[in-house]
Amino acid sequence: MIRSLRHLLLGTLLTSAAAMASAQGSRIYTCVDAKGRKLTSDRPIVDCIDREQKELSGSGTVRRTVPPTPTAQERALIEERERKAADEKQRLADERRAVRALVSRYPNRAAHDAERSRALQAQQEVISTGQRRIEELNDQRKLLTVETEFYKDVGQWPSLLKRQFDENAQQLAAQQRFMASQDEERARINARYDEELARLRPLWAQRSTAAADPPPAPVKR
Repeated sequence: MIRSLRHLLLGTLLTSAAAMASAQGSRIYTCVDAKGRKLTSDRPIVDCIDREQKELSGSGTVRRTVPPTPTAQERALIEERERKAADEKQRLADERRAVRALVSRYPNRAAHDAERSRALQAQQEVISTGQRRIEELNDQRKLLTVETEFYKDVGQWPSLLKRQFDENAQQLAAQQRFMASQDEERARINARYDEELARLRPLWAQRSTAAADPPPAPVKR
């Protein structure tokens, strides 16, 4: 009697274990192929690689839908979309960091105007130095011109005088080009600060509005 009960209990345990293993591990894949045939397999079906497949549990319920395997061209398009999405996400994150840094550096209009003024003043000093150099070169040219009056034509000029005249002309032309580039740099400085100001105005307004809003009243209990 005891032996029979033992065998019955062991058989029940083995049957339960086998049923659980079967329910947990069995997978059934089913699909309709390009020819309209309904196919079933215990693994993903190669003939349905270009279409959806249903993965069923051992009890026949749908566990998930397996999408079609993309072609090489489709994979390339997917990867390109993902790359662009990642780039856009990074761009937005960088822009948010830049905005926070900008507001931190210029908390108000006065701070921004002061920084613009300092930048323009430094640029003006460069321009003033360049203008003084042009005046020096023009004065030097006048002295050289006076020396040329002792000669009837250019062919009679001493080689040193001719070289000095040529060097003066080259330096004057280079300095004038430099001055033109400094005028362009001054315009770039103003344009940069104008662009920053356009971005900062709404941010300052938001901060001002947030500061003006009273905090919510505490809830009385």
